[in-house]
Amino acid sequence: MGKHLKDTEADTRGPAKGSGRGTGKAVLRALLAVVLVVIWLGVAGIGGPTFGKLSDVQTNDQASFLPASAEATRALEWQAKFRTSDAIPAVVVVVGDSKLDQTEIKKLAASLDDLGGLDGKIVGPFASQDGLAAQLLVPLDGNGEVKESVDKLRAELAERAPEGTRAYVTGPAGFSADLSEAFSGIDGVLLGVALSAVFLILLLVYRSLLLPVVVLFTAVAALCAAILAVYFMAKEGWIRLDGQSQGILSILVIGAATDYSLLLVARHKEALSHGQDRWEAAMTAWKRSVEPILASGGTVTVGLLCLLFSDLNSNKALGPIGASGIIFSIIAALSFLPAALALLGRAAYWPFMPKQAAPLGPEELPPGLWGRVAGFVGRHPRPIWVLTALVLAAGALGMTQLKASGVPQSDLVLGQTDSRDGQGILGEHFPGGTGSPVFAVVEQSQAGNLLPKVEGAGGVASAYIQAADGGPAMAQAGRDPQVVENRVLLSITLSDAADSEAAKSTLVELRDIVHAADPEGLVGGTTATLSDTAATAQADLVKIIPLILGAILVILMLLLRSILAPVLLVATTLLSYGTAMGVSAWVFNGIFNFPGADPSVPLFGFVFLVALGVDYNIFLMTRVREESLGHGTRSGVLRGLSVTGGVITSAGVVLAATFAALGIIPIMFLVQLGFIVAFGVLLDTLVVRSLLVPALVHDIGQKVWWPSKLARTK
Repeated sequence: MGKHLKDTEADTRGPAKGSGRGTGKAVLRALLAVVLVVIWLGVAGIGGPTFGKLSDVQTNDQASFLPASAEATRALEWQAKFRTSDAIPAVVVVVGDSKLDQTEIKKLAASLDDLGGLDGKIVGPFASQDGLAAQLLVPLDGNGEVKESVDKLRAELAERAPEGTRAYVTGPAGFSADLSEAFSGIDGVLLGVALSAVFLILLLVYRSLLLPVVVLFTAVAALCAAILAVYFMAKEGWIRLDGQSQGILSILVIGAATDYSLLLVARHKEALSHGQDRWEAAMTAWKRSVEPILASGGTVTVGLLCLLFSDLNSNKALGPIGASGIIFSIIAALSFLPAALALLGRAAYWPFMPKQAAPLGPEELPPGLWGRVAGFVGRHPRPIWVLTALVLAAGALGMTQLKASGVPQSDLVLGQTDSRDGQGILGEHFPGGTGSPVFAVVEQSQAGNLLPKVEGAGGVASAYIQAADGGPAMAQAGRDPQVVENRVLLSITLSDAADSEAAKSTLVELRDIVHAADPEGLVGGTTATLSDTAATAQADLVKIIPLILGAILVILMLLLRSILAPVLLVATTLLSYGTAMGVSAWVFNGIFNFPGADPSVPLFGFVFLVALGVDYNIFLMTRVREESLGHGTRSGVLRGLSVTGGVITSAGVVLAATFAALGIIPIMFLVQLGFIVAFGVLLDTLVVRSLLVPALVHDIGQKVWWPSKLARTK
């Protein structure tokens, strides 16, 4: 302990007597460090409370994220012209083990008339053909809190449903309420789990009490700054924020900011072990870290901003949302963290202060695990990279089994939900599309001829031309069709559930029928929204992946002053991505038995795994290039691996743990994305960066730096 105190005192000693300029410089340094710390404390104080306000500017309406050019979007705009209210329908289904007493069901419907949150009259009840079930259509106010209205409706049904029956609330309002409930933990629970996991890992890595707090505050401060930016962008209408993007933002910032902090702390600790004082060590750490952190953050930022070219507004919004988080992570790691480390000096590492490092010989590797790993790679480079590449390629074959064509709306939320159970009951006793009809907007002159063709299409249970009150138009009853700008609306109930593959097939047939009769006709609804979203996501995948790869290649070429090395790094990262997706497909299908995956999963997995995976190669190869300038490429790659192995592995474990935290939110998309990124990051950290890349670089030698001068240096 005495030695530790002496080490700390050495950090606090001022300049020699008579050195007034040195004293003034030290005061300015300390003042600048204090100012930076105070600024970030203020950002955290303002941004923290704003986190709870994000739900005020959040929307989870899937239709609002479709591009304006999609047929479902244009149909929705036309449907709004026919709508007499903004009500969101809730479908109440009552089922019993024996035939229902329809008198009691009518009393139940009448008793719900005084329910708060209604926007119109309750329609029904409608009895099923077998008499075992009945349904009510309950219009809820779309301008209010739908979840609150659904919760009240469910509570009333639990009290008032006839004895021996069960009542469920499903349909658009029911699914929306259950989705909101699933997202409810995204504000506090997700962040708490992620921060707790990171804090525990940092304690194990540093065995220090103070340093984990400093690093974690760096990440939290960056997140607070990002939250302020995202809240402003969403409030001004520049982006559409949904629950998924909010959850990804929190995880991304915590993981990325911690990774950048780990790199800078490693350089700081190394500088202290070489005898530098607190100010020199902080400045050295900053200088040695700024280039790889900027390059690493730049690849992720550019990759995310490539999402702006997406036609899906949900993907497009994640671009600036995620990019703002990465930018503030970089700023916090390069401003607050070095300032805090400069003020704390060696005390930051108490009780295990950095020890004086023994100088290494020209061919000597640092002792420890990573020195042994580097030695193993140096002795067997070619067998290691060939075997590793073959194993990864075999794993990548599983990509063909990934079912990323979309999942039913009833499966978006994992676990038991009232809306899913109710949808199942509806499918047993009524046409599956009840409550979520397809609609077509056609010319009035074509409607009469179109209606019988639509009714005759496979998968259609019923169809009618809508009257002004929303019901079917019947000339004999004096109910004329509702006409808007010489167009009418056809309401079409499908035999299959609106989110099923069978319904999507029916949609294709209906669109062919409508477009043949009226080229300007539009077919929309829940099924159309899901189908058009999947098609747009597939098109985005083909368009955005080349953009991301091109951007990352350019950044790596500028950073490493080479063409061959960046190409190899991107190729190994792509191989790692393929393996992660292949293994994930096997896990999703064979272990979790997921019905499929969201069409955006491959794209989001690519953005995070390729951009973040390149990060670890950047951390490694910038150090390898630095070592190669003095020791040659083959020796440089071994030295680079041995000194960066610990910090990069720690960074990978932290990032994997943060993304794995997404698994606590019962949303299939987030669970799948969390697994893909967590597994992929560990694979990239422990296999690609530790074995494949260093073995490949060692085998190629100095030519890996082609065409720079370093390629011609032994």
